[in-house]
Amino acid sequence: MTAKNVVEIRGRGIVPGRVEGEALVSHETISGWGGIDPAAGTIIERRHELFGVCFTGKVLVFPGAKGSSGWSGFFQATRLLGTAPLAMVFTTLSTKSALGAVVTRVPTVTDLDEDPLILVRTGDLVTVDADRGIVTVRPVSP
Repeated sequence: MTAKNVVEIRGRGIVPGRVEGEALVSHETISGWGGIDPAAGTIIERRHELFGVCFTGKVLVFPGAKGSSGWSGFFQATRLLGTAPLAMVFTTLSTKSALGAVVTRVPTVTDLDEDPLILVRTGDLVTVDADRGIVTVRPVSP
């Protein structure tokens, strides 16, 4: 892989930290209240494109939260149970998604200058540097 394949997206860090991991991309918002199983770290919302997929230890790239304010409580439970995503990158900042990121305590970036839902694919190697507000994407395939 050459350096020209690497994409850098700039945004705003919400929760500090720097991690690198495999991307898991959802083009749909995620419902925390009844949409995830915090014990298993999976999406259980039946009509969701990632139904049954585990987000534990992945860089979760998604539009943001939907549903009630219970979103933050369910994502906090993933931290307590050890099933949280490695980091979160979302396109739409809301009070639900911001609070969820804070209580989950994983590096989080939002308000990006380019759409990560277009630039990142599931399986890509992603570095989330929330201290600097930078998401670096290294595609797994050209």
